[in-house]
Amino acid sequence: MLRQRKSKKKTSRINLRKIYSRSYSSKSILRQTPEIRASLTLAILLLSSFCLNAAELRSIEVERDHNHYTMTSVSWLDVESKVLYAVLENHDLFTHFTSAVVESRNTEADGEGWPQFYSRFEGCVIVYCKSFIRNGYLELMPHTDLVAIVDPDRSDFKRSVETWSLTEEDGGTIMEYTFDMEPDFWVPPVIGPFYIKRALKTGGEKAIDRIEALIWEQEAALEQGPKVAVEQNQEAAVEQ
Repeated sequence: MLRQRKSKKKTSRINLRKIYSRSYSSKSILRQTPEIRASLTLAILLLSSFCLNAAELRSIEVERDHNHYTMTSVSWLDVESKVLYAVLENHDLFTHFTSAVVESRNTEADGEGWPQFYSRFEGCVIVYCKSFIRNGYLELMPHTDLVAIVDPDRSDFKRSVETWSLTEEDGGTIMEYTFDMEPDFWVPPVIGPFYIKRALKTGGEKAIDRIEALIWEQEAALEQGPKVAVEQNQEAAVEQ
């Protein structure tokens, strides 16, 4: 089922972009210590998770066949496709998308030149907690498609394939996402599959807002960077 939020999209986009812009204004940054700036960035990201973002989740489904899980989603984000692509291919940023990912990074390409990645997840089902690893390869088609394929011999999954397909639409980007996985670890019967399905769905719903918020925060910081440098030079000249 599609969830239409077009009547609210414009308002939320303007309000949140104002928050980023004002928070990163050159005068306010100059008065803040690095610790305060770090706290401000975190506060903005948390705020954007609770506010109505411009990101629009159009559909999300999670299916299970025995120990095989598949999640598919379609969403619209208020960012350019090339910028979104750059974020999605950078696995160092994946810890910002979901709290389940505690470590993530791009790793050195293999002997044939295939880019690789590493990630570590943590999750709990009632009192049973588990940390599991994914090591795999990336297939990259610049600005349009990304595929992350896990190597079962170096991972805690028999199968894990993620795909992102990006298409420009209405000044933003349609992101079609599929996650197809089969764990290679013990899942508590009955309650375990329920928790996995719920975690996949809620995590997917939150991720699109967090991805968009991260991009907006980076763009705001880059836009204000040169202004901060100019103002710092002006103040230094006055002091001299």
